[in-house]
Amino acid sequence: MSVTADGSGVVAHAGAVSVRLLADRVGLTGELSSALTRRGFAAGHDRGRVLVDVATMITAGGEAIADIDTLRHQAQVLGPVASAPTVWRALDELTPARLRRMEKARARVRSRVWGLLPDGRPPTATAAGVPLDPDLVVLDVDATLVLAHSEKEGATGTRKKTFGFHPIGVWCDNTTELLALQLRPGNAGSNTVTDHIDVLTAAIAQLPAAHRRQLLVRADGAGASHGLLDWLTGLDAKRGYRVGYSVGFAITEPVRQAICLVPAAAWQVALNADGDVREHADVAELTGLLDPTVLASWPPGMRVIVRREYPHPGAPLTLFEHRDGWRYQAFVTNTESGQLAFLEARHRAHARVEDRIRHAKDTGLGRLPSREYAINQAWLACVTLAADLTAWLRLLALPDSLKTCEPKALRYRLLHVPARLTRGGRRRHLRLPESWPWAVAVLDTFTRVMAIPAPG
Repeated sequence: MSVTADGSGVVAHAGAVSVRLLADRVGLTGELSSALTRRGFAAGHDRGRVLVDVATMITAGGEAIADIDTLRHQAQVLGPVASAPTVWRALDELTPARLRRMEKARARVRSRVWGLLPDGRPPTATAAGVPLDPDLVVLDVDATLVLAHSEKEGATGTRKKTFGFHPIGVWCDNTTELLALQLRPGNAGSNTVTDHIDVLTAAIAQLPAAHRRQLLVRADGAGASHGLLDWLTGLDAKRGYRVGYSVGFAITEPVRQAICLVPAAAWQVALNADGDVREHADVAELTGLLDPTVLASWPPGMRVIVRREYPHPGAPLTLFEHRDGWRYQAFVTNTESGQLAFLEARHRAHARVEDRIRHAKDTGLGRLPSREYAINQAWLACVTLAADLTAWLRLLALPDSLKTCEPKALRYRLLHVPARLTRGGRRRHLRLPESWPWAVAVLDTFTRVMAIPAPG
């Protein structure tokens, strides 16, 4: 076998063309172009197109700005693609004001995408194998650590004695979309109230107006702050709104005293993620057993629910848990009805956000490209675009055989498929290899993307 570098008409990563085409069909490219147009400035490369190309590159696995050259290789199919220096300039131009216009453009496109879904609404979220209210939109908020291996602006020591950043984001559990993402220094607090409120405000603004009235906000113990729960309670008090929360709660001494008061008959069996009975796990409500002075400073209507289970080998236990023989976890919610076991399983479904974070780190979040904080924040804006395009591809175009693929598997099967570009009959033909195991699914994806009606 001999290897030469003289092939022509070959398009590597041809499946990534479907992502770029999807952005055009749903109107993302046009909306970004309009939002980033500057009077008196004629860019050689349209800035909306540049950002869509960066998001496409990230979706296909790019980790550095120089990886944009993988799309420049596809110029025969995509047309002119910006160079790496142009991408740097485009990101540097994203001032806070332009980022806000960019977010408004994303929200308009999201409204159109959701309108293309069956019945014009997102998929129904589930918990314990049971669908929740079809009108309910579930928002999961969480923060994660992103390591930096060089001196970067804003990178600091973290609570885990590492070095880097501590971004916080909000994911829509119904659609897996990354609605909002905020870059923070590595020493930013896990339970900073203002950061939680800011990122949730940005996430809610991303939702179509008709889907902002029934929300469930879930968070781990970092969200158990008076400021955040008071803010959510204020939203719930607005006329026509129903905003619920399900937030982890610390096992403090008053909570431990209340646990000791729970009658044996009051414990109810817990459920697992599929809705089946979980052995050696129970739930009970502590609200009425807590000292009233403990709840006085918290919002009215807050319920405290605790779960106990046999500890796993190696699980970290407190002295109270060592003595009692159970491991305890508590959460608070303002949901008034429903079985305790179901409410607890609904809260534990927040763990799905860990998968969302892992997927985001596989799609640009895990490596920030610049020493400058502002450019890294702009990069995160492109990460949210890439997350949107991946989610919209699943919602609108992927066949069942590809819908459950994680980002890395989706790249291997769909985005990185090679093809040959030929011309004939005044048309270009992208010819996928007949022997590719997922050729039918890839072709089906392209067909569905091209069937999306273009924005009017």
